[in-house]
Amino acid sequence: MLDFIFGFFSHDLAIDLGTANTLVALRGKGIVVREPSVVARHKKTKKILAVGSEAKKMIGKTPASIEAIRPLRHGVISDFDATSAMLTYYIKQVHEKPQKLIPNIPRPKVIIGIPSGVTEVERRAVQEAALDAGARTAYLIEEPMAAAIGAGLPVQESKGSLIVDIGGGTTEMAVISIGGIVVNRSVRVAGDEMDQAIISFSRLKHSLLLGEQTAEDVKIAIGSAFQTDESPQTVVRGRDLETGLPKSIRLNSTEIREALADVVNQIISELKDVIEESPPEFIGDILEQGITLAGGGSLLRGIDKLMAQEVKIPVWRSEDPQTAVVRGALKLFEDDTLLQRVRVTGGLK
Repeated sequence: MLDFIFGFFSHDLAIDLGTANTLVALRGKGIVVREPSVVARHKKTKKILAVGSEAKKMIGKTPASIEAIRPLRHGVISDFDATSAMLTYYIKQVHEKPQKLIPNIPRPKVIIGIPSGVTEVERRAVQEAALDAGARTAYLIEEPMAAAIGAGLPVQESKGSLIVDIGGGTTEMAVISIGGIVVNRSVRVAGDEMDQAIISFSRLKHSLLLGEQTAEDVKIAIGSAFQTDESPQTVVRGRDLETGLPKSIRLNSTEIREALADVVNQIISELKDVIEESPPEFIGDILEQGITLAGGGSLLRGIDKLMAQEVKIPVWRSEDPQTAVVRGALKLFEDDTLLQRVRVTGGLK
């Protein structure tokens, strides 16, 4: 009877530990946490003051004694203590309620998506952070594989599937077949670089200094990669570099497309290399099935059309691309054979 109760309250978790956002999905319930990967803490005592959305509001606005940081950069842990604190906060959020009902409920089993290009040391850091945060077991799965599973691609068939996952810190590209990655590329050019490109453009062309959050808002509001008849505009406010005083300007989508062009073209160039490196037997499969886009960066308007035009292969965006990785990791709880096949080996068990 006790085993049945433990099973009923089994809180197996899938986590997409992203540079920009952290998503947590609970087995049987779906996504329960979708928060920015930001932590605010006291500089001297290291006491955690806020996590997620509340911490993100503090970026660029904290007094000298408080720092609001993003503990992951380019998909890997840059601040272990802050990452561990963030994971602990989210795992406790999900695990605390059933633990009050049943004090001895087992700790959760966790599957975490990681970039395909991380080192063994970086893998161990992610696993140790999850175990420190209260996980019973922490399995790692490469993000392009998780995204492909979440997008519903036939990853176990002897058919080549090409997935491009554009996140906040990295763009993951992989050709997948028979439950394994045949060719992959992890590029540290993604959503964050798009924001920086907008900041640089505004500084050079308009002598206006923008904050990171403002640049991200501009990207979401009017950012695009492919020319259309429409040219939406938005007003931005920042500091005039010449006078040091506040200044407002109106930006249009044509300017932002120009600002983002180098970053987008770099991603497409890497994609061409992946296609070139793919075994010829897979080219027919990729042409037939097309290239699948996932990740928040794939929501940039027109990036699918530009890619299709440049590589001469159909490109389609997966349903709810921002959650593809965490949904794919969640599916692995239902298929232990596939989990054992696709999980990243090495590091802690």
